[in-house]
Amino acid sequence: MTAPKSKELSRRGFIKCLSASAMAGATLKFTAGPAAASEAAAGQSWGTLIDLTRCTGCESCVLACKQNNRLPNPEITATQLDSDAYTCLEKRKTGPIQIHYVKRQCMHCLHPACVSACTVGALRKTAAGPVVYDDSKCIGCRYCQYACPFGVPTFDWESPLGLIHKCQFCQARLDQGQKPACAEACPNGALRCGRREELLAQARAQIISNPGRYVDHIYGEHEAGGTSMLYLSAIPFAELGFPELGSEPIPQKAENVMAQTPLIALTVAAVASSLAWFLQRREKLAQLSIAVKDHQEDQA
Repeated sequence: MTAPKSKELSRRGFIKCLSASAMAGATLKFTAGPAAASEAAAGQSWGTLIDLTRCTGCESCVLACKQNNRLPNPEITATQLDSDAYTCLEKRKTGPIQIHYVKRQCMHCLHPACVSACTVGALRKTAAGPVVYDDSKCIGCRYCQYACPFGVPTFDWESPLGLIHKCQFCQARLDQGQKPACAEACPNGALRCGRREELLAQARAQIISNPGRYVDHIYGEHEAGGTSMLYLSAIPFAELGFPELGSEPIPQKAENVMAQTPLIALTVAAVASSLAWFLQRREKLAQLSIAVKDHQEDQA
């Protein structure tokens, strides 16, 4: 008789906890994105111009990033972004023997969707340009991963804290008047750090003065509302795996989803509470039935 009762109580306790968690989720601080995300929209924010025609695949930038951020395996290069690599070089084949190298890292969007999606303010856009991350605020919800159109934030599955990892644009180095580690390490001039508007002017001049070398497109000038990382290429960016995005900032879409989060949490809480009440009532009825049966047996 006791085992079924314990099982029932355990289930009821679980649902009560679910209800409480949902209610707590409904009261989480929602960090609206537009004001914070537009801080660096001015042309004086920092950026990096990445000229893919100059990249030889030496991976000096990848190793410099690892060393500067004290990441594991600092002597091993990376081919994809993860918790141990904030930048990487992807190899893209566009023909039988044509291989192109594409440097990837956080794009540090002017209107970052990850900032708009973060419910606790763990991500923010600085006036200088970098999108920075505060692990002391992070709750591991991974909304930033879902929101980012470039697939940048990575989740550390091996950490008990479940933290997010991403490039922070070497914010500390910028504050000290230094270049980001990756840009400083590049021996071929493929990475150029400077004020975003100046970099755009330089990129346009390069396209005009080098007919045939570049496609007439600066990736990041308008994509998703603009990014701090700007690219020049000899072939269309879609062939290199770059997402084809419009000029509309993405945070509005993320904010529409996040605005529904409290309503969804309250709905889950209401359903869970109703289910908990139902199970509690069923348990009481079962106990009453057993008591009546025992009484009838005693009378017999």
